[in-house]
Amino acid sequence: MFFFVRLKNIRLHIQFMIELQNDSLHIKIAKKGAEIISLYDKRDGIEHIWQADPTVWPWHAPNLFPIVGGCKDNRILIDGQYFPLTRHGFARHSTFNILEASPLHAVFSFLYNDESLQVFPYKFEYQIIYDLEESQLRITYKVINLDDNAIYFSIGAHPAFAIPFFQHEQYSDYYLTFEYEEVLSSQLLDSDGLVTGQTRDILIEQGNLHLSPTLFENDALVFMNLRSKRIDIKSEKHQKSISIYFPSFKELGIWAKPYAHFICVEPWLGHADHASENPTAFQEKPGIQSLRHGHTFEADFVIAINLQ
Repeated sequence: MFFFVRLKNIRLHIQFMIELQNDSLHIKIAKKGAEIISLYDKRDGIEHIWQADPTVWPWHAPNLFPIVGGCKDNRILIDGQYFPLTRHGFARHSTFNILEASPLHAVFSFLYNDESLQVFPYKFEYQIIYDLEESQLRITYKVINLDDNAIYFSIGAHPAFAIPFFQHEQYSDYYLTFEYEEVLSSQLLDSDGLVTGQTRDILIEQGNLHLSPTLFENDALVFMNLRSKRIDIKSEKHQKSISIYFPSFKELGIWAKPYAHFICVEPWLGHADHASENPTAFQEKPGIQSLRHGHTFEADFVIAINLQ
């Protein structure tokens, strides 16, 4: 691992990725997309992030900005002008700089540039901050408005957790538990991943959503009105679990490729466009965040690896 440190700004230029670790976890984060590519539990030798098999789904844990989901016709309307913007935005494809790095803390930064202005005409800095404490990783999204006026955006996470944890288990041994009792009603998506306005009820047993290889044959489960701000990934075979805490987020997506060995638990602020609606000004879309000139936005969530 190679470092160059500019003392005045404490900017670190690190080749390919950085690593965080303590006695419990070893985490690797790539400069591309500031994406977690490994979340390894040193206590039992288990890798908890999907390892991005390109024949199945070539991502680990993409960060979604400045949109979540898809836009109708893959474009957005700002101040009367259309801009091309593909599903989940451009941040996951972008190379971030590293502003700070230590064994327990890292700050990644993407600053607007000529290329980003062609698809998202706002001046901003987008930071992703990682903090490791014992067996928990906190991820903070920070947006700084550098524009002369208000800016608008959506933001979200898309971590894919590898399951089963152990070789003797099956995918169907796993289930999700919710912080509160929920009546789960998922938004239906069309073939382009856009919201149709229709919903379907999701069967849960004793408050648990059991996973199966066919659960996501009709795309992601998209929840707009959950009371719960914590989801646990558990197995019927042992006590180890993963908890995802997301108090800052209003929407939640749950998804996997059918028959793939992972589950995505995705805290969102924003969601895909409605398929049947005419183009709407970007700032009027549901879930869009508004940030005034000179102000800063922050939202965080936590991933905890529990042995019991």
